[in-house]
Amino acid sequence: MARTARQLLETTTGKLAPDPGANRLVPLVARGAAGRDTLAALALEQRWVIAADRRSFLYLADRAAEEPETAAWFTALAEGENLAGQRLEAFAVACGVNEQRTVAYEPLPGCQAYPAYVAWLALNGSPSEVVLALHANFSAWGGYCATIAAALRRHYGFTDEACAFFDFFAEPDPALERTATAAVQEALDAGRLSEDLVRRYGRLLRSYEAMFWHTLWEREVGQED
Repeated sequence: MARTARQLLETTTGKLAPDPGANRLVPLVARGAAGRDTLAALALEQRWVIAADRRSFLYLADRAAEEPETAAWFTALAEGENLAGQRLEAFAVACGVNEQRTVAYEPLPGCQAYPAYVAWLALNGSPSEVVLALHANFSAWGGYCATIAAALRRHYGFTDEACAFFDFFAEPDPALERTATAAVQEALDAGRLSEDLVRRYGRLLRSYEAMFWHTLWEREVGQED
């Protein structure tokens, strides 16, 4: 029996789930053991990620102009990046980020590998497969954000406004889920979905996501030496 779009989204997310021990930084934040300088670096890196991903999503939406559900999903992602960027600023301020620090900050290659690959997908990937691969990756990201939001309140005394960036991603968006399902169904109906490409894209996204967190963890550990 052919799988439905919802079944394919769920199975793909399960297959591409990261190793629970792959992220060493989030557990530090969860315990309140990560330094505020590392949190500031997280905010500064996210500024670069959000700006890059927004452009990538808009480009993917444009490439998927003949696939209305797929284009709608990427457009919604781009709009979400706009909202996330606005919410990020309160977190950055709470971490002590000011204009001088922003100008002086040098982005870390290990953190920017993820948006660089998303940009590669925007140029070279099939939008239908990219929907599935990104959707699977977002599941892990949402869990990390939920953990961080709780820890920022519990251990760091951050306000709701300062935690709003992480709250934004912590819970699935039902409307976005419906659009993702429609986009995958659109691809299935047209017979243009390659699960081999989905796994390839998803595996690399998972690796670059892990690299993002590991780079910040290494930075935190290096400051302790």
